[in-house]
Amino acid sequence: MRVVVPFDATDPKSRLSGVLDREERRQFARAMLGDTLAAIRAAGGDPEVLATAPLDADGPVTVDDRALTEAVNGAFGPETETAVVMADLPLATPEALRALFEVSGDVVLAPGRGGGTNAIVARHPDFRVDYHGGSFLKHRAAAAGLGSVEVVDSYRLATDVDEPDDLVEVLLHGEGRAADWLRDVGFELVRRESRLAVRRTRT
Repeated sequence: MRVVVPFDATDPKSRLSGVLDREERRQFARAMLGDTLAAIRAAGGDPEVLATAPLDADGPVTVDDRALTEAVNGAFGPETETAVVMADLPLATPEALRALFEVSGDVVLAPGRGGGTNAIVARHPDFRVDYHGGSFLKHRAAAAGLGSVEVVDSYRLATDVDEPDDLVEVLLHGEGRAADWLRDVGFELVRRESRLAVRRTRT
């Protein structure tokens, strides 16, 4: 299956700027991209990175500096089946992605926490994305107007990394490059009353 993986190669993960400087955010984003691409390939997908700037990646890269919605819609081609998987899913496993790819339906959605859409399988030629605010509800409504829509409930696909608190999930459940990168630069889990948090022991 063709899988489009959008990636901000210019200024990724700005909401992590309180804990990572710009170069660190670039490195961490690349580590998450590597995890995501590896999981897609292991699940039988054929990933293509859709980057905002030229990028040295393991596999084909298309550069499109337009906003996310316009770039992804421009990447849809004549294929009757295209998946879109976000690049910041370091907990995604081949099993979770394989389950997504195998669900039948004209459009299959994997929602993210907070109302976003972390992965899509589009089999209807007229389906288009709209990632501006609460995209899951928009995508579900748009898909229902075209044909059958299925929703995949997956913790591993729902866990994208945008905020500092999200790093807890990467350290707790991650087993790939992103988790290793965080540990290498000094992040570790700590207990805060009834919840886990992260702290950085060195910079």
